[in-house]
Amino acid sequence: MLAVMNATPSPSLIANLRAELMAHAPFAQMAPEDVERLIAAANQAYFEPGEVVLSPASGTVGHLYFVRRGSVSGRRGLAESSGGFEYEAGELFPVGAVMGARAVSSTYTATADTFCLMLPAQTVHVIAKTSAPFADFLNRRVQQFLELSRKSLQVAFASQTLSEQSLETPLGELVRRVACTVSPDTPIEVAMKTMHDKRIGSVLVTEDDSGCAVGILTRHDILGRVTLPQLPLTTPISSVMSRPVATLTVNDTAQDAALIMSRQGIRHVPVTDANGRVVSVLSERDLFALQRLSLKQVSTAIRAAPDAATLRVVAGDIRRFARNLLGQGVRARQLTELISHLNDVLVERLVMLTATQHGVDMSRACWLAFGSEGRGEQTIATDQDNGLVFTSDDPARDRPAWLAFARDVNEALDVCGYPLCKGNVMASNPDCCRTQAEWLERFEHWIDQGAPEDLLNASIYFDFRPLAGDASLAAPMRDLVTRHAARNARFMKQMADNALTNRPALNWRGGIDAQNEGGQSVVDLKLHGTAIYVDAARLYALAHGVARTGTRARFEAVADAMGVPPHEAEAWIGGFEYLQLLRLQVQLARDRREAVDAADGNPNLIDVGALNDIDRRVLKESLRIARRLQQRIELDYAR
Repeated sequence: MLAVMNATPSPSLIANLRAELMAHAPFAQMAPEDVERLIAAANQAYFEPGEVVLSPASGTVGHLYFVRRGSVSGRRGLAESSGGFEYEAGELFPVGAVMGARAVSSTYTATADTFCLMLPAQTVHVIAKTSAPFADFLNRRVQQFLELSRKSLQVAFASQTLSEQSLETPLGELVRRVACTVSPDTPIEVAMKTMHDKRIGSVLVTEDDSGCAVGILTRHDILGRVTLPQLPLTTPISSVMSRPVATLTVNDTAQDAALIMSRQGIRHVPVTDANGRVVSVLSERDLFALQRLSLKQVSTAIRAAPDAATLRVVAGDIRRFARNLLGQGVRARQLTELISHLNDVLVERLVMLTATQHGVDMSRACWLAFGSEGRGEQTIATDQDNGLVFTSDDPARDRPAWLAFARDVNEALDVCGYPLCKGNVMASNPDCCRTQAEWLERFEHWIDQGAPEDLLNASIYFDFRPLAGDASLAAPMRDLVTRHAARNARFMKQMADNALTNRPALNWRGGIDAQNEGGQSVVDLKLHGTAIYVDAARLYALAHGVARTGTRARFEAVADAMGVPPHEAEAWIGGFEYLQLLRLQVQLARDRREAVDAADGNPNLIDVGALNDIDRRVLKESLRIARRLQQRIELDYAR
């Protein structure tokens, strides 16, 4: 190591270094005077290629290193085969060792001519006490990067959004009217007069002692339940109110309200405090004043569509709606959940329209979603993965009619912008159009036999979810997968091996391993990113008998059972959802034809060279977390 700067730097040098540091997180979020204090106490050091910067033998770490130029790679002793990690210009290391006042557990080596600014640990701790952004970054580095990236993406899409307020706003922060409530024994006449006098569209029925909602009466209810039946107006409101009433709490978000209104077809949602007491009521009009293009508007248009041609037009609103939400700063989980929900509504409408045309009875069948749609994790660029389970005492006789129906649904979905599956995982394929008994036999065969093709099928089909028709037909299938897979150790070992097939896009030093395509350095965010998280979550969910299909829900459910610390489970979820957000960003830009390039043929390819500093660093961290997940799988199953 060669000390380049060991005296107090001049004011001009401090100013230049401050500008350099404040181009990177966390310094960009810090007060300039705090950055200057760090610089004034710092030294700069040069390391030649191959020179050891830090090792466990160095003892307690005395400095936090900021890489100005060059790069530093790290190796964890016996973990050579699992790959290293790399710090590039603009990155800090070793954060954990400095905050814990301990030695490093890895050996850090310069991989090029490297200049580092060495920030004394004592000064770092002092400034962390007065600078909240600095402290938050040091203690929650991954989470802070994710938040900074999300905010950066929000700014990038802000000019496209039609929203005036975020769907993430807690309902307690929305200024809304106090709920109008009556007791269950209130006469209908009194309730109607109250609604008329206050010019409101509904009245809540609450218990006198607890203030909890037990029912609701709307203007729409009055016509069908009071006027037409000519019910006496002295009748207690409890006889005609809708019950039970769906409620949300002040901590739920506008997005939660949007989903519950859309899913249940309701126009009012009572908002309660932590004790269940109603504090306000949110109407459809209140909620969707937040956005000019609303979830309710899109879903209502889909449900009212009379034919596939109309659905094709409305399907475009789903992409536009997703783009608007990116501009609001909505997170990946919420975005994919909303997109999946609207896709569900569209598929259900198309299935029912086609069933009417074919004269088939959907009470005797269930339309299934597989893959990303089955997990509720659809992005903008998604093809079809679906199937059908039907009831029949003679499957060979009835199957042709169901196949003809399914073929029309698949072709109509293709017209609506959901391409036909290249692997033919569609209900129009006889292999995907089966009775319940046939599906159960097939699932059991895959688990018991475990051939390579069976493992591939399991990774697609086991993430299923009922969308239209009789959902109870799919319940025994979920029970079989949840119970049977974990009992077959050989199958679980094969699933683990399958989950290790694709590796994260990292090179041997731990840097991003991009491929050159058309002059661009690209990474497949799905193949070498999200798919690794999805496979790991599925594996551990099957191993612990978890019936959930969503990747986030699976990680949350298995973390405790696996004894995983909360911060590690949060890292799994954060890494996966960040990669999902990047995929959405790429696909929405591609959908608008803002950038037609080498990545245009694959909607999951991202040009790493076009990423800003924050996104590049979070991408690398997300890939590192994916690699650690695979290392856990190897330890658990490669024995």
